[in-house]
Amino acid sequence: MAEKKEKLFDMFSPVSTEEWKAKITADLKGADFDRKLVWRTNEGFNVQPFYRREDLAGLPALDTMPGEFPYLRGTRDNNDWLIRQAVTGETPEEINRHALHVLGLGVESLGIRLGRGMQAADLAVILKGVDLAKVEVNIDCCPGRAVEVAAELVKLIEAAGAAETFRGSVGFNPFKRLLRHGLEFPKDAAAEGKALFETVKGVKGLRCFAVDSYMFNNAGAYITQELGYALAWGVEWMDMMTEAGLTPAEVACRIKFNMGISSNYFMELAKFRAGRMLWAEIVKAYEPECDCACKMHVHAVTSEFNQTLYDSHVNLLRSMTETMSAALAGVDSLETLPFDRCYKCPDEFSERIARNQQILLREESHLDKVVDPAGGSYYIENLTASIAAQAWKVFNEVEEAGGFAAMVRRGEIQGKVNESGVKRHLDVARRKESLLGTNQFPNFNEMALDKLGEGRCCKCGCAADEAADGAVEMLNFDRAASQFEQLRLDTERAANRPKVFMLTIGNLAMRLARAQFSANFFGCAGYEIIDNIGFETVKDGIDAAMAKGADVVVLCSSDDEYAAYAPEAFKELDGRAMFVVAGAPACMDDLKAQGIENFIHVKVNVLDTLVDFNAKLLK
Repeated sequence: MAEKKEKLFDMFSPVSTEEWKAKITADLKGADFDRKLVWRTNEGFNVQPFYRREDLAGLPALDTMPGEFPYLRGTRDNNDWLIRQAVTGETPEEINRHALHVLGLGVESLGIRLGRGMQAADLAVILKGVDLAKVEVNIDCCPGRAVEVAAELVKLIEAAGAAETFRGSVGFNPFKRLLRHGLEFPKDAAAEGKALFETVKGVKGLRCFAVDSYMFNNAGAYITQELGYALAWGVEWMDMMTEAGLTPAEVACRIKFNMGISSNYFMELAKFRAGRMLWAEIVKAYEPECDCACKMHVHAVTSEFNQTLYDSHVNLLRSMTETMSAALAGVDSLETLPFDRCYKCPDEFSERIARNQQILLREESHLDKVVDPAGGSYYIENLTASIAAQAWKVFNEVEEAGGFAAMVRRGEIQGKVNESGVKRHLDVARRKESLLGTNQFPNFNEMALDKLGEGRCCKCGCAADEAADGAVEMLNFDRAASQFEQLRLDTERAANRPKVFMLTIGNLAMRLARAQFSANFFGCAGYEIIDNIGFETVKDGIDAAMAKGADVVVLCSSDDEYAAYAPEAFKELDGRAMFVVAGAPACMDDLKAQGIENFIHVKVNVLDTLVDFNAKLLK
């Protein structure tokens, strides 16, 4: 049988890249290949429409295996990431009950926030019954309390006999105050860091120097920005603590990268691969005692920037692709945020779904069974190299400007990330960046005021911290959907909900297409949409609109027919409602000369247009 097998590929002659491109160019029928098919990313590089084996030539570290320096393909020979969940409660006892509950439901890593009302000694209650030899414990607290919290945790670990097997962290982040509030950490960061290291050094798996680049992700940073700043942040730790007397290996083995994940599926997968490679080369330059110190330890958390209040179950789709990106990229631990986190404290249902997203990927999709499945992919290997190159540029810019700490103290990194956030908000407003259910295909009839609860903010930007005297610029954490959400909430709070009537007439295909476009357009503001199959005459349409009590009448037809239909409809309406033409016809200037002011089409700023309509319609 083996001798009779046909080698099918031998039946086809090889096709060169030039031949493929010639065929594609022919199919484009004169359109420019680069303008039509080459994607210019927000990250600053081009993505080709197809890649071939020859595109792998010259890319770094392709001949290495998972677990081998420079760790492009992973820092270990398996993909057993840890499933993390944040545990909360008003008292230490409540947090303990929550922790024990979720540990029985598939969670392997706990995230614990010690608020101002809790003491380090409360850890004994919080961790009662938790097997510290098996469960990863990660504690977030005020940076000024990190040493005392770490001391208490170490005491508990040693009492449990888990010093050799414990994994976890006490996140010391002296830059958090600058990033969130624009204010300097009040203590000597290096001295505190040295004291913290001395406190935890007896527990090998306890990391303490935090690189919380997820903050950049949640403020709207682009992928290469987050990675470049994360690398610079890591170097700041290396320089600060080696100058304080620690060895490069001692510092590197205590750094933990806490990174965000956006919905850009393949690029996020490539980001983690590129990050491991670049960090390994950076640490190698410090000449540590062994290459194991060059491993990048990464915890990943899904994004809050793209979570939405309206159609919030779509957040599950976003977080699922984000979770897949990180899992396939080989992160060490992963937290999938509950879909309702942006507008309330997650409940049992949303926490369960968030846990099960990872459990499904592991137990049913078996993503833990393959290490670096992207290895060798022409597309992802090129993405990895491109992201690495752009992130390295960002990293070098920071180093040339005096380093991460100096730029943060001047508010410069915050400013650059906020610029990206503004650009992304503008892209959302123009629908260049889509948020399903918010700026594209909204649920017209959904109401969300009841989601917020009495006196509770939906995080639409109204709860931003105010800068104190002498503070530098701080990160802006407004979510991408926040402005559209405020628009819809204003509509809900208004005494009247505007009605938008689709006056469909003429060319069947065009009137249906433009009615759908217009319904989605005005649906983003939460207006009531009244669609129609079509009318025989303009007068019939206007009469029907008035009978329905329309506040806005949208004429939906073809460009060729607008020259006749639009003036007739505008005259027939006679100011009884706002009049809108769906499209940008060639006769638009002539129609404007006749007093028709409102045109909606793919090039307009949807948000600004709807804000103007709200100002005129809401009472």
